[in-house]
Amino acid sequence: MNPIFEFLFGQYKDYASIDIALELIAVVFGFLSVWFSKQNKIWVFPTGMISTAIFVYLLVKWELLGDMMINAYYFIMSVYGWYVWTRKVDATHVTPISKTTVNEKMMSVVIFLLTLGFVYVVYKSFDKWTSWVAYVDTLTTALFFVGMWLMARRKIENWILWIIGDIISVPLYFYKGFTFTSFQYLGFTIIAIFGYIAWKKHLNKSLTLTQTV
Repeated sequence: MNPIFEFLFGQYKDYASIDIALELIAVVFGFLSVWFSKQNKIWVFPTGMISTAIFVYLLVKWELLGDMMINAYYFIMSVYGWYVWTRKVDATHVTPISKTTVNEKMMSVVIFLLTLGFVYVVYKSFDKWTSWVAYVDTLTTALFFVGMWLMARRKIENWILWIIGDIISVPLYFYKGFTFTSFQYLGFTIIAIFGYIAWKKHLNKSLTLTQTV
């Protein structure tokens, strides 16, 4: 076998074919979800729910508790975000892209700290606090929890947290042996950068129109 191929995908030789297929499907729908988010399209949520539901199943099977909780939370927040994005703020307009308020920044800090504490307790309870991976998992879980909450509320700052968490997750998932998911997070990082730029342009355009009215 090619040494590079063995290095990247050798771990999959012990995986069931159905699990490999499910991971690939989840990755595809994950990409679609992030792409639709960049485009500011409501399809971000149904595609994301398919991806996260599959990952919850796989991560429970692989005993990756932090990652499983992230995806379970994504699923729940997708339901909430779907509602927020379609909720009309007046007779003709739905919830717009905006910046976080002071209260939302404070809430983001609270969610971040509570998540750190919650994930730590879960890892300790299941005796999984055994390596540096647990520390990094806890950090990325907290970043993604806040990022998903902000995305559900259509706040532009969500992209900053996604970018940071995605960059950390690329080598983390590769180390865990999930090459396809590692590649997914590499793609997520690129899309998130362009997503932030696109939302920033949209927000600036909206502010300009508001000021000229």
